[in-house]
Amino acid sequence: MRMSSDHTPRRVVSLQPSATVILAAIGKLDRLVASTKYCTDVCPEIEDRRMKIVSDSWTANARQIADTKPDLVIAAVPYQEKAVAEILKSGARFLGLAPRKLSDIYTDIATISGIFAAADRGKQVIAEMQREIAAIREQTRHKHHPRVFCEEWGKPIIASQPWVAELVEAAGGEFIGTSGAQTSAQTVMSENPDVLVAAWCGAGDRVPLEKLLRDRRWSATDAAKQGRFYCIRDEFLNTPAPTLIHGLRALAAAIHPQDFPQAPGLRCITKGT
Repeated sequence: MRMSSDHTPRRVVSLQPSATVILAAIGKLDRLVASTKYCTDVCPEIEDRRMKIVSDSWTANARQIADTKPDLVIAAVPYQEKAVAEILKSGARFLGLAPRKLSDIYTDIATISGIFAAADRGKQVIAEMQREIAAIREQTRHKHHPRVFCEEWGKPIIASQPWVAELVEAAGGEFIGTSGAQTSAQTVMSENPDVLVAAWCGAGDRVPLEKLLRDRRWSATDAAKQGRFYCIRDEFLNTPAPTLIHGLRALAAAIHPQDFPQAPGLRCITKGT
C-alpha cells in the first residue's frame, strides 16, 4: 500500500480570527473544520462552509474541540488559564500564538505556513504586508506627524497594542501613551492628541464616539475641536494578521485625510458635535 507523503494537518480548529485569516491567506482554509463566531467578521468566505462554531481562546471548551476530531488547534491571546487547560484537555495538538509586534505577526504567518508545507506562500503574504506598510511609510515620511491616541477598549481605557503603534507611525502619526496599557480620560486629555481613534475589541464599527466625547470631557482637545475623533472597525486593527493592512489604510486616511482616500471601516465623529 502506498503511504501518503503529506503529513500536514487535515482537520484544524481555529479559536481566533487571526489564525483563520492566516489560513485563508496561505490557501489552506479547506483544512478548517471549526472556528469561532467572530471569524466570519474577518473571513466572510467561511460563511458558506458547513463548519462547527466553537468557543474562542478566552472561553475554550474541551468537549467542543474534541467533538470535531481535530489534528491541530490554533489559538491566540488573549487567553484565560482555564481556557488553555480546556484546549490541552481536548487531546489535540495545540499551537498557541502571542504576538505583540509586527515582527511577531510575520513569525506567526511563517510558522503556520510552514506547518502546512506552504512556506513560499507564507513568505509572499509577509512580503505583501511589508511592501504595503513601506509604501505608506514612504508617502508620509516627510509630513508633519500628528499626535495620535488609539484605544482598543473603553472601560477601562486601554491603549491599542504595540503593532497598532507601529502602524500609526507608518501612517504618519506619533503614537502617544503606552501601547497595551490602561490609562485614564484625564491622562489622554492632558496629552492633547491631534487625532483620537477608537477600535474596541468586539465592537465592530459601533463605538459611540459622540457619547465618549461628552462623558470623557474631551471637547477641549485639539482632536475634538478639529472633528478628528474616529472609529476604525475592530477587526482591522485588533486582528494580528494580513487584515491589518485595512487598518493601516484607515489610519492613514484618519491621520492624513488630505493625502489618502476615505477607507472602508473608518468613521468620523458627526460634524458639529
